[in-house]
Amino acid sequence: MAQRKTIDDLFIHMLSDIYSAEKQLTKALAKLSRAASDPQLSEAFKLHLEETQGQVERIDQVVETCNIRLKRMKCVAMEGLIEEGQELIDEIEKGPVLDAGLVAAAQKVEHYEIAAYGSLCAIGKQLGFAEGVKLLEATLKEEKATDVKLSEFAERAGNAKASQQDGEDENTQKSGSKSKAGHAKAEQA
Repeated sequence: MAQRKTIDDLFIHMLSDIYSAEKQLTKALAKLSRAASDPQLSEAFKLHLEETQGQVERIDQVVETCNIRLKRMKCVAMEGLIEEGQELIDEIEKGPVLDAGLVAAAQKVEHYEIAAYGSLCAIGKQLGFAEGVKLLEATLKEEKATDVKLSEFAERAGNAKASQQDGEDENTQKSGSKSKAGHAKAEQA
């Protein structure tokens, strides 16, 4: 049977969850930075790591400002999103295609965080946590800005390079097929 929960309990649960998510992300962003072949993307992941560390500190400030205590828990959603990114790193050769995959994986993370922080802001307002909400809104703004940067990167560099690489791979396969066909005709003659 479900326990009766209050809106305060929900806020604490959600804040605890995103705290876990941000802590997990600080570890994952370093891996993404190393896996990226594009120097600008690698640097963007490093910068987002620094920003994420600041967001963890900001959650600590929310806890203090709102006079609440976080629960010990693990954000399974973030764990799954990070695992997806790791699978890309394990399965795709370092290069433009992997970079495009890393951008997509990072955007999934950003969208999760945007939803979480948006909900926390709404509930925090209902609870009258004005100072805490200001801190959460600052993080929400950063997450939205990161998503825009990732979209711009995907459109400008990552996906264009990945398309070029795929085209080169297809041309190599076609020219290889033509060479084989030409070689077969020469043998028949």
